[in-house]
Amino acid sequence: MFILFIVSVSCGKDSEIIKESVDKVMEDEVPEETDDTDDMDSDEMEDSDVVTESVVATYGQLSVQGNKIVDKNSNPIQLRGMSLFWSQWMGQFYTREAVIWLKDDWQATVIRAAMGIDEGEDKQGYIYKPEIEKEKVFNVIDAAIEAGIYVIVDWHSHHAEDYLEEAKIFFAEVAQKYGDKPNIIYEIYNEPLDVSWDNVLKPYHEAVLSEIRKYDTKNIVICGTRTWSQRVDEVIGNTINDDNIAYTLHYYSSTHKQELRNIAKQAIDANIALFVTEFGVTEASGNGIIDTAEAILWWNFLDEHKISWCNWSIADKEEASAALPPGASGTGGWNENQLTTSGTMVRDEMKEKNQDFK
Repeated sequence: MFILFIVSVSCGKDSEIIKESVDKVMEDEVPEETDDTDDMDSDEMEDSDVVTESVVATYGQLSVQGNKIVDKNSNPIQLRGMSLFWSQWMGQFYTREAVIWLKDDWQATVIRAAMGIDEGEDKQGYIYKPEIEKEKVFNVIDAAIEAGIYVIVDWHSHHAEDYLEEAKIFFAEVAQKYGDKPNIIYEIYNEPLDVSWDNVLKPYHEAVLSEIRKYDTKNIVICGTRTWSQRVDEVIGNTINDDNIAYTLHYYSSTHKQELRNIAKQAIDANIALFVTEFGVTEASGNGIIDTAEAILWWNFLDEHKISWCNWSIADKEEASAALPPGASGTGGWNENQLTTSGTMVRDEMKEKNQDFK
């Protein structure tokens, strides 16, 4: 700011005007604007109503530190979202529109693409029609990147050790195509059955992981555990040698109760990171009663330990665990009256606890 001072001096008869120019820069004492979003911990961010950036722009590159999944600033985070159903049987929901709706309306921060591998007698999975199933998964990945949410790429099989070479080829392709995106999370074995962690599962995971790490050294890899991904305690003392590994825990709250939470707590106490990539509020069959009290106990347990989760599932199958009734649109737009009891419960839980990323 420039200020001109004029001084008038009278000397006898004569008077003269003396003009003096003074250049002075005036600095207002206004605090410097700062963007302290990166310094907010996850709890503080969860208290805010709306975040204008996407979840991926906000949290960035995820990694594993101890028994927690953390964001780009090493703050523990918890993702909550939905799993799609087996791709070969519910491929109508593997659409951009469904993913965007789940992000916008359900406030999902993660989506799981459950690519069916070999189940069923109709020969419709990846082993039989790889290009068809792969295209469905890539559609979901592309939509998740557009929406700014995380996406789990799931090798959805109960016998993945029988398809090791196929898994290596598939995940190498995904890592080459998308490995530079922080959105990507790999789940390389959905639900092993009663097979040895030491002799079967760990060698399988290490072989697939080796292919992924040729092209992607940063993104998290989730590894399935014995007995429908429940025996997370068996990896204690024999974990996979990689910095960014989490282990899969699956449950159905009307069947799996305190005993499984105790097993999970053993792993947590042993500094093992868990990710519930699949759970239901029903019985393990996908049907039966919905034990609301147990569902809440599980959600409280996951919140306490900041364990991320995906609910099973976005499907219109006529069973209790399906979020949608038969005949639901594959392009989203489901209103509150078009959800099942399970779908309503899970949507309400996400909208209550997830940030509203716009």
